[in-house]
Amino acid sequence: MSAAVRTNRYHSTVNAPHFPRRLVAVAAALLIAAPAAMTAPQPLAPANVPNLPSLGDTSREALSPVTERKLGEEIMRDIRFDRDYLDDPPIIEYLNALGNNLVAARPGSRGEANYDYFFFCVRDPMLNAFALPGGFIGVHSGLLLAAQTESELASVLSHEIGHVAQRHIARQLGEQKTDALIPLAAMVLAALAAKSNPDAAMGVMMGGQGLAIQRQLNFGRDAEREADRIGFQIMGAAGYETNGMVAFFQRLQVATRNYSDLVPAYLQSHPLTTERIADIQARIREQPYRQRVDALDFFLVRARARVLQDTSSKGLAETEEFLRNQLQQPSRHQIASAQYGMAILALKRRDYAGAQSWLDKTAATIERPPAPGAFSSPLPKGVADSVLAYTSLEIKVDQEDKPAVIAQAIREGEVAHAKFPLSRGIVWQYADALIKGGKPEQAERFLRDQLQMYRSEPELQDLLAQAYSKMGKIALQHIALAESYALLGGTQAALDQLVLARKAPDASFYEHAVIDAREREWQAKRREALGEKGKDKGFAVSGSVKAAPAQEMQEPADPSCRGMLADSPRCAAVPRQTPWGQQRR
Repeated sequence: MSAAVRTNRYHSTVNAPHFPRRLVAVAAALLIAAPAAMTAPQPLAPANVPNLPSLGDTSREALSPVTERKLGEEIMRDIRFDRDYLDDPPIIEYLNALGNNLVAARPGSRGEANYDYFFFCVRDPMLNAFALPGGFIGVHSGLLLAAQTESELASVLSHEIGHVAQRHIARQLGEQKTDALIPLAAMVLAALAAKSNPDAAMGVMMGGQGLAIQRQLNFGRDAEREADRIGFQIMGAAGYETNGMVAFFQRLQVATRNYSDLVPAYLQSHPLTTERIADIQARIREQPYRQRVDALDFFLVRARARVLQDTSSKGLAETEEFLRNQLQQPSRHQIASAQYGMAILALKRRDYAGAQSWLDKTAATIERPPAPGAFSSPLPKGVADSVLAYTSLEIKVDQEDKPAVIAQAIREGEVAHAKFPLSRGIVWQYADALIKGGKPEQAERFLRDQLQMYRSEPELQDLLAQAYSKMGKIALQHIALAESYALLGGTQAALDQLVLARKAPDASFYEHAVIDAREREWQAKRREALGEKGKDKGFAVSGSVKAAPAQEMQEPADPSCRGMLADSPRCAAVPRQTPWGQQRR
């Protein structure tokens, strides 16, 4: 994936003078993350109870799992269009590897819905995490950096999994009339769009309707305690240190005392009480002590997130100072992660030689045996090897003006894909290298094989469209672009691509049949969407802030800018859905 494209998409939106107001904007944007306040008090369950009772009667919910998932997908579609959605394959793959381990360890549910969980990252320095309807769980980059151990990060994800598993969001939304679901989503998406406009965000928060919804969605004490207990069980079953949950909560409390005017966003949506901490500590005392050594991938991903959180000149300079200080630390994992961070920093500055040099130093530090007599052991890697392989490809594929480097990327990509077949980031880099290396036919075959397994990835369709463009197959190029846009929710843009495909002089009888079938399917979907949203156009969030319907994706005016992998730096990148990450070893 071209680093040039990513640089255009990702840039700092942190404005120090407006930072407190931006905090409010983010809180408004993620209101949907907070399940309802449960008014009926629930007795504290004993610590050794394996299956916890749900709050309320889930069988009486008006919001079905299918409807909940659909609502979550709509919100996620708009989040992916936001410039602060951190669409970075190593980070996404790591979060989903960690999240999948936690979900797999969740104690057997008693009839609750099973979700296809997806974990993602939002570029924001505030400490926050949130759950959306349908199993989507987001983490702020600031929280990822604040977690000192993987167990602390796992405690936050486990807590959010607890909210989803117990259907706290679904039950609250189910109490509303069906017609209110779309206005509710509209407000959330309007607030998300207002992140770059603090005045609009304040309007959302201060409007009577906005405040009412906030009160309605704030986490309730009973829901929080239930999510704590579920998360505690998940952490123990997955092999993480359960005291990581207390350690992270205590760090939040310290932050609250030191910066009373900047309460961490996580505490705004997750009320933290001394009672909750005491309850968790009591449970920890009943468990045998467990010590866990964090895998290296946790530290590499944190270093990567630190660089990507703020890619402005000032932000990169501050990050470099931090990393150079970390290079002086004694532990190998700190040195290796700092070296890796320096590699990503150099890549962002287009210093490819420097990036490769720092990456080589990272690999050497990881593989270096402990000093004789030193109390050290080989570093557990997790998915660190795939992170390094991806980064090596990333550095080379971005140098498209150097055929020898691209040829080396093709060779590396073939080996890396064979070694890490579940890494979607490596798939994208390898396919991109094939296209840039003048092998579109090989890229087409490879991408079609991948699409047999991963049919819902717009990224693969986008790459396939580029391969067809290089091959001169115009009709197939537009069909692939149509598939990509449709998967991203741009139904009208997809239909426009079908019109172009039908007009292409090389469209065959079979391709016309595909075009007709897809057109009927997407027209029906578009009519259904318009029918659901028609009554909600221009929904007023507060006095002067309105939530417009989601914008359809538009075909770039310059044909060379079609797709997110367009070569020209002037082209705007098209956001995409990021797939599941690989399992940790």
